[in-house]
Amino acid sequence: MRTSKLVTQQSQAFSFTRRALVLGWAQGGVAALLAGRMGWLAIAENEHYRLLAESNRVQLTIIPPRRGWIIDRHGKPIAINRTDFRVDLIPNRLHDADRVIAELTRLLDLPPDEVSRIREELDEAADYQPVQVASNLPYDRFAAVSLRMPDMPGVVPASGTARYYPTGSAVGQLIGYVGAASAAPYEKTHDPLLVTPGFKVGKEGLERTLESWLRGKPGAKRSEVTAHGKLVRDLATRPETSGHALQLTIDIGLQEYAARRLGTNSGSVVVIDTHTGDILAFVSMPSFDPNSFSDGISHSEWDMLSQNDHVPLMNKVLQGLYPPGSTVKPMNGLALLANGVDPNERVFCSGALRVGSGIFHCHKRRGHGPLDLKNAIMQSCDIYFYEMVRRLGYDRVAPVARMLGLGQKFDLPYASQRYGTVPDSAWKMRRYHEKWTVADSLNASIGQGYVLTNPLQLAVMAARLASGRDLSPRLIVNRRYPPQGGALPINPEHLQIIRDAMYGVVNEGGTGGAARLLVPGASLAAKTGTAQVRRISMLERRSGVLKNAALPFKLRDHALFVCFGPTENPRYAAGIVLEHNGHTVRNLDTPMIGRDIMTYLLDRDRAMAALAEVEPTWGGDIATRMRAEAAAWQADKLAAQNPPAPDNAAAPTDDPE
Repeated sequence: MRTSKLVTQQSQAFSFTRRALVLGWAQGGVAALLAGRMGWLAIAENEHYRLLAESNRVQLTIIPPRRGWIIDRHGKPIAINRTDFRVDLIPNRLHDADRVIAELTRLLDLPPDEVSRIREELDEAADYQPVQVASNLPYDRFAAVSLRMPDMPGVVPASGTARYYPTGSAVGQLIGYVGAASAAPYEKTHDPLLVTPGFKVGKEGLERTLESWLRGKPGAKRSEVTAHGKLVRDLATRPETSGHALQLTIDIGLQEYAARRLGTNSGSVVVIDTHTGDILAFVSMPSFDPNSFSDGISHSEWDMLSQNDHVPLMNKVLQGLYPPGSTVKPMNGLALLANGVDPNERVFCSGALRVGSGIFHCHKRRGHGPLDLKNAIMQSCDIYFYEMVRRLGYDRVAPVARMLGLGQKFDLPYASQRYGTVPDSAWKMRRYHEKWTVADSLNASIGQGYVLTNPLQLAVMAARLASGRDLSPRLIVNRRYPPQGGALPINPEHLQIIRDAMYGVVNEGGTGGAARLLVPGASLAAKTGTAQVRRISMLERRSGVLKNAALPFKLRDHALFVCFGPTENPRYAAGIVLEHNGHTVRNLDTPMIGRDIMTYLLDRDRAMAALAEVEPTWGGDIATRMRAEAAAWQADKLAAQNPPAPDNAAAPTDDPE
């Protein structure tokens, strides 16, 4: 039997007092803990939480800097900034991407190709990385998007500046283009400017290599906002610092003229001032419109450019390598003279030269007869140079080629430059572990075989022949210049013989008579050239293929031209290369192109009049032809997607059976 504990009033009072004491101590401990924590937050963490509170009340907006202008030697604009209304998407702020994109498509009348681009870039972009919807918008459409911002989270309309290139594709390969920054630089630096909507960085060309010079420094604007992000007032603004202006040696008028004068060719033109080494024109055509990249290039336009067999995305001036063909014959002649060859000695050209078991032909199958050095250059006789270089050996020619700029890499602000090959016996042994042969010398003597050059090197060669100086090409006015060398170690009498021969090419019945200047009292010295891509086979000849014009584009010969003028006091030199031109159309061939470009430098009005006569026959100016090409591309693309029904398809009938 269990006995119950006696509960007295005294024991109850004691138990209550003990519990109250424990509870009081617990409450006091909690209060002390809270007080300590509050003190810690109020004192030690004051700055941290003050900044957090400030960020809820104050919005900091990065102001992208305006890029520095790019101007030509006369101060005329090449790349500038224009007012821009744009719309971007921030991926991590989007709640319903499909709905937002559909609404933007309606408001901005976006074509299907652009919608596809936006969706693809959203899938590939980092959460914080802006995706461009549209730029260069009319104000009414920009305002329509701005009014609907509360219903479209993740949409960021903004006004600012955008890159603009007044001459469009004429400067595409010269300048390059800008575009939105990729995720990799931001992840490396965490620079908020790189993910600021509307901010662009240089992607190609000068825009890329001189990014630090052109970019500038961002500004910032502090604004007081409500909890819902509504602007209350602006607090303070730190203005941005614009990028530095960049002045080039380019003459933008000549640049645009040369680009237009190339017509429908795939080719390049480089013009150099023989007094200073300044590059006056740096043209690679066809090209792209850098404004398309600045505005956000469509998939369709990118596909059209990347699949074009004329390769508009390649900088042919620096990256195109070609056999120089007969344009090297003046240089070869200089090497012959330097090694004791009598310029009056004649070589009989029968049209062919047998070397061992092989036969090397002249371009004139029936031969030129007896020729001295001057006439061999004027008539571009292959047999003369075969014979002379066979006697001399190409190892004595190669140093002169290098002295005149072939195979040389120049100090220019571009990411890549291919500088070709000036071969000799040592080079072949290093490269192929084979000995140099007589056939190698003969091929090299007419600018074929292993010899490869780019168009800039050809222009430098012409400039050094014209000036007799070790000129280096330079492109930028307000930054460092490459050093200019003195007189070349060439006998002035030898140099004059070569110049007289190049004068004869144009003015005394040589191969370049079509290049004769139309400017009274002025003349041009030049050398034509043809670089064979492949020989026309006997089978092709029997089928009627006798000339380059009958071959597919990629199988035609290259056409080349080097020149300087005025002959009496050379001031300008040029190198022209036309890919697969094949000397097919007279007014689109190198001599007449060289003539008109040089005419522009001496008589601008006369040159413009000459262009106005022929440009309509090519389909209009560059912009007109590019629009026509784009329309044709789209039509072909749609036709491929929707092929016509076969002719034998069953016809519809009204018979229910």
